Amino acid sequence: MAFLQGLDSHIIIVGCGISGIGAAQKLLNHGFHNVRILEATGRCGGRIRTGRLGKKIVEIGANWIHGPSQENPVFRLACQYNLLDPESMSEENQAMDIGGHPPFVPNWFSSSGKRLGPELMLPATSLFVSLTEECQDFHASGREPVPSVGQYIKREARRRAAELWDDAATRDLRLATMSMLLKLECCISGTHTMDDVGLGAFGMYKTLPGLDCTFPGGYEGLISCMMNELPKDVVSFNRPVKCIHWNNSVQGADSSGRTFPVLVECENGESFPADHVILTVPLGYLKRHQATLLSPPLPLPKVHSIQRMGFGTNNKIFVEFEQPFWDPDCESIYFVWEDEADLVDVVPDLQTSWIKKLFGFTVLKPTER
Repeated sequence: MAFLQGLDSHIIIVGCGISGIGAAQKLLNHGFHNVRILEATGRCGGRIRTGRLGKKIVEIGANWIHGPSQENPVFRLACQYNLLDPESMSEENQAMDIGGHPPFVPNWFSSSGKRLGPELMLPATSLFVSLTEECQDFHASGREPVPSVGQYIKREARRRAAELWDDAATRDLRLATMSMLLKLECCISGTHTMDDVGLGAFGMYKTLPGLDCTFPGGYEGLISCMMNELPKDVVSFNRPVKCIHWNNSVQGADSSGRTFPVLVECENGESFPADHVILTVPLGYLKRHQATLLSPPLPLPKVHSIQRMGFGTNNKIFVEFEQPFWDPDCESIYFVWEDEADLVDVVPDLQTSWIKKLFGFTVLKPTER
């Protein structure tokens, strides 16, 4: 990276999530001393946010370390700060290859309130896993029979279900189960529908080995440890950025009169001159604001990339019961809507029927309860 003024470069980082904090850490550790983070809100951490229900820890934002192994920088940091339990840090745990799908122990319930046994559910889950693995193989083969993952799974599930399961009631229930699994896959892929996920690119996603784990004391512990290594005045909170004037479009200057190629303008009227800016805002924010956030606009190829990249929303709802109705070893509760044998992962009227978009609930682990 060729910095205009070497270690004296003025560097502005927009966003105090884990990316922004990590960038500041690395720069300061390599001797850059004019580093500032501008954060729009009054807190650090971005989508990492730990809360409490009574005395219980809950993750309002990011929940897991996916692929906790030595290739994962978040896992290495968590181990460095001693934030994980011994089991999560064990070599055995790091060596497990789960393909991005943790092997949760589930309880299944139908929309009519019936408990569904594994003998009914396992054939459906086995078929669904086989179909997702087939979807991943199309990236290497270079051939795509249909454009999207959703289209392929729905088409093949209907065809194979007709061949495998003769009893109509059993077949419909298992297809409804696969509708639920499509919704779960939407959650994993961060999309509103698997029809928006390209079949040819599905296999490009690299999963790391390791059984997904959580932070016993909350994910925000990682943010606290990282922030403790930064100078106290490196972050300016409540500074939403209005516009980044770059490419010498506006000449900024500091108190010494030195000019800078970049000027970061905040909504409160403050301006920060810089040699370099690192932008760590979410993709969704860029999609909405890139036309006004940067002046001049980004080159068209980058604008088109931002526009084409998929972006979805995962929301959490925390539900507390006086007594558990699930098994002691249960890790996930899955909902099977019996009227969804036609394989759906989209709810037409989400405003009034949002509950049908839920795939189920993840049971909090004992350390989180």
